This record gives sequence, structure tokens and C-alpha cells, in this order.
Amino acid sequence: MALYTPLLFILLILGIDTAPIHFRKQMIAAESFESVGVFDVNNDQNLDLVSGAFWYEGPHFLKRHIVAQPRRFGEYYDDFSTVPMDVDGDGWIDFITGGWNDNSIYWRKNPGNFEAEWKEQKIGETGNIETTRAWDIDGDGVLEIVPNNPGKPLRVFKLIVDAAGKGTGKFQAYQVWDKQGHGLGFGDLNNDGRGDLIINNGWLEAPKNPFVDKWIFHQEFDLQSASIPIIITDVNGDGKNDCIAGKGHDYGLDWYEQKTDPTGKRFWQLHPIDPFNSQYHTMAWADLDNDGKKELITGKRYRAHNDKDPGSADPIGLYYFQWNGESFSKQIISYGPFGEGKGTGIYFEVVDLRGTGRKDIIVAGKGGLYVFFNEG
Repeated sequence: MALYTPLLFILLILGIDTAPIHFRKQMIAAESFESVGVFDVNNDQNLDLVSGAFWYEGPHFLKRHIVAQPRRFGEYYDDFSTVPMDVDGDGWIDFITGGWNDNSIYWRKNPGNFEAEWKEQKIGETGNIETTRAWDIDGDGVLEIVPNNPGKPLRVFKLIVDAAGKGTGKFQAYQVWDKQGHGLGFGDLNNDGRGDLIINNGWLEAPKNPFVDKWIFHQEFDLQSASIPIIITDVNGDGKNDCIAGKGHDYGLDWYEQKTDPTGKRFWQLHPIDPFNSQYHTMAWADLDNDGKKELITGKRYRAHNDKDPGSADPIGLYYFQWNGESFSKQIISYGPFGEGKGTGIYFEVVDLRGTGRKDIIVAGKGGLYVFFNEG
């Protein structure tokens, strides 16, 4: 006769699956690029992987093709994002990237040819780029490009489209704020229907016309060396969006509950998620088990500052965290020393690669390029 704890019995009665999700780990390459994007490079209806100097042909990712060699500075490549976008409207998906040392953001043109190099097209000079994300800032259905440039102005790069809505290969830059730190997020924090921008020491309230009117800064928290992205979501279902942020170069992963005091003043209550691991530099918020509830997926950015960060010698891990109504519970996807455990790199993807209906996790980094296939 099976024996159940009271909690397990309740979970079974409620039909809640307590078993962890099973992932199958597949190594794709030993390259040390820190970013990977997922999109259909060659228009064959299969998703491909694009990371650093190469792209890997789906659905098996065994055939490798050249992109171009990113500029190298010591252990770093100036390739800290792989944001897919048909920039020039030719029907072939290009991507946007940039890095710390070159001080510029640029896009690489998909040549539509397996063996031709992807030419670099400069978008603009920005200062050091921690990484870049794409969000629809003005709600017109076209993603804008937002680089995280610590110590520099926060600017948004808007793709200029033609009358048919196709990209022209050109961008217009708009400055939102005069200075940003390490960390960047996007979401509606005040429930006015507009997406706000979150930086490490506060948030910027979006005006009705984000590229004409002034953004209002609310200096309500200090997230220190925050992750990119900072996740904006209603964690506890109280109708107010909260923030989830990791510390990119220190120990800690926390969520900040949005609350109001008796006078109606907003404040943020910190709740630790995982204070025992470091270098939570990037994360994703996605439904891994198809239960209608999203999980937090994150892990260590291995050798983020070349062994100079706190916890750099600790084991490497990739995890997902599930909200149980009161707190987050942690599940290990990969964990161990270098060569065994795997982290996230600086830019990773969570997407259904095989059409199974289950989202897989694709991670790059100084420990190699891997796919963790979600087997349910």
C-alpha cells in the first residue's frame, strides 16, 4: 500500500503533478559564445540555432554553417545577444547583437546563402553593451531594440518600416532616460495599459506617446547588478505586477512584491527565491509543463567576469522555479562542476524546437552550446 504525506495526498487529490519535468541534454558545440538565438534561418520551416560565428541547421542541429567571426577581446566575444528580426524586409530573418568592448549595436544580414558570411550593419554607437532585448515599446506590433548600457543613457531603437510594414534596414534612436545601470526589464507596473521600463534603481512610467512625451522616473528600489531581463509579472495573483530579478554578478535571486501603504504610497517587499547561488544574469518566464502557469527559468552565467564574481568557483547550474501559491520551489535541470553542469550564458531561448507542444531550453556560454529537450 502506498504511503503519502498529507501534503502529497492533497496535491494528488487536486490533480497537481509533483514530479519534476524530465529534460534530455544534447551538446551542440564546444564553442564559448555566450548568446544563442532560435529562428528559421533558411526558410525551410525548421527552427535553427544561431550562436556566435555559426548557425546550426534544424531539426537535428548537426550541420554547421558560417555566420561571421565576432570580434574577440580576451575571453569575450562582442556578441551578447541574438535578437531575430527581418530588418531589411527581404523575407530572411536577420539578427541584432552588440557587445561590451565595441560600444556599438549592429545587425547581421542573413544572406539567404548557406555558406556566405552575414555582413555587419551598424545601427548606432551606444557605449558598453551588457546585452540587448526586444520589446514592443509603443504597442504598434513591431518590436523595438533596447540595449542595456550601464552608466549610459537608456535609448530605444525603432525599426523604420515602409508602407507595407516591412523593415527598411534603418533605425531611429529615441532617448528615454539620461542614465541606466546594470539590469533592464519591461512591463506594465501601474496597470495603465502601457509598458514601463525597469532599470536597476527604479522604473520609468511610460507616457501615452513614448517617443514624444516625457517618461516619469520612480526611484522606488535598488536591484543592484540586476539581471537582464528583470521579469515583470503578477507573481501572487493580487492584481499588481511584481518584479523578479537576479543578481548578475553576486549571490541572490529575489522577487519584489508590489504593495501600497495606508496612504496609498507604493513600496516593494523583497522575498528571497535563492540566496545560495550567484551570477543569475539572465532569465525567462515560460510555461514548461503546460499547466497554464509559467515557470521561472534561470541559471549561472559561467565565468561572467572571468572568475572575479562572488561564487565564480561554485558549481554551475540551470534551474526552473515553480510558484506554489506562497513561494517558489526550485527544480534542477543541470548542476555540477565545469563539464557536467550547464548555465545560461548571457542570452538564451525557451521554445518548442520539435513541435511536441513542450518548450525546450537552448543555452550557450563559455561551457558550450546545449539543448535541453523537454520530455515532459
